[in-house]
Amino acid sequence: MGVEVVTFGCRLNAFESEVIRREAEDAGLPDTIVINSCAVTNEAVAQARQSIRKLKRERPGARIVVTGCAAQTQSEMFAGMAEVDRVLGNDDKMHGHAWRAARMAFDAGAAEKVAVSDIMAVREMAPHLVDGFAAGVPRVFVQVQNGCDHRCTFCIIPFGRGNSRSVPMGAVVDQVRALAERGHAEIVLTGVDLTSYGADLPGAPKLGTLTKQILRHVPELKRLRISSIDSIEADFDLLDAVANDARLMPHLHLSLQAGDDMILKRMKRRHSRRDAIAFCDQVRRLRPDVAFGADIIVGFPTETEDMYARSLDLVGECGLTFLHVFPYSPRPGTPAARMPQVASPVIKERARRLREAGEAALRRRLEAEIGATRDVLIESASQGRTEHYLPVAIAGARVGDVRPLRIGGHDGERLTV
Repeated sequence: MGVEVVTFGCRLNAFESEVIRREAEDAGLPDTIVINSCAVTNEAVAQARQSIRKLKRERPGARIVVTGCAAQTQSEMFAGMAEVDRVLGNDDKMHGHAWRAARMAFDAGAAEKVAVSDIMAVREMAPHLVDGFAAGVPRVFVQVQNGCDHRCTFCIIPFGRGNSRSVPMGAVVDQVRALAERGHAEIVLTGVDLTSYGADLPGAPKLGTLTKQILRHVPELKRLRISSIDSIEADFDLLDAVANDARLMPHLHLSLQAGDDMILKRMKRRHSRRDAIAFCDQVRRLRPDVAFGADIIVGFPTETEDMYARSLDLVGECGLTFLHVFPYSPRPGTPAARMPQVASPVIKERARRLREAGEAALRRRLEAEIGATRDVLIESASQGRTEHYLPVAIAGARVGDVRPLRIGGHDGERLTV
């Protein structure tokens, strides 16, 4: 057996897992399972631990290496698991020398498990040209940024990812071009704090500058998509590209987190409720068919029912279509973990109601699409996605094609043709 990578968490982890697979295989690691973990919630950490135990039962002879954000922030906890052979830091996982060191440690029978460097000391970001995506895969990710300089009171991720750092524009354009030439129809730009892109580079280019450079210099790219952004940092060029280039998909996922100004202040967010609504209104004027998604946390410490109601109201006031609902869970070492907590049953109930509002919003958008003709990227033999990231049930189309299809209806979850 070779190297198997099990990925938890975000799109950035999905990209990095491709780098991990390449570097671990090049290092000659035999019969190895790599857990690329997530630290966003307690549940994500628990899922990684459960997966480790299950995989060890199924493949008792395999070596298990744990890396990712949870490995960086809770290395000793993972090292204490009998099933784990090595814990690798979140920057270390991206470098071949760390995987060669792991192989040598295994060969020598070394007892030391933890190989986690100081993530806060990492200041630069080397580009990783990923060629391991299977040819014909319709949508692939390109990492352009890592880390975060902000300190939201609920978030452990800066301590798992380090400070913000960016891939130079030329390297990003080269990678996008290489992937487009291999036949990948859609590229998704991804990072931890994507709209902070470029602040550490010469001339401090913005995300909008990078976006325009890609669209200008890679004319063969069919579709470009932006992953989660912080709306308060969106620059003029990004909005201009949204308004004027059809190859930039009309779908933005926003890191909103809450709809109440006091909760936003206690979260140490940098936008207000009014800012969020104004941004969505502005983008909708520029591109009327845009679809918005959003991350929203429910049950943040001190959240009252009235405060929660203002988050619930954002679904309608911002015109959200896709919701990622996060029931708050305290992360050790964060300021929010020391604030007065909301009772768990209350959090679960609020999350249920917000998810129901999100499901209703999605159904309304699906209904509004009936009769429209959309360019659908064929993802598999049975499903594609529109420019707005809406799923479409299809049959008989070639994976990787982008086809204009007239929307005839929906089943409550997917469009139909």
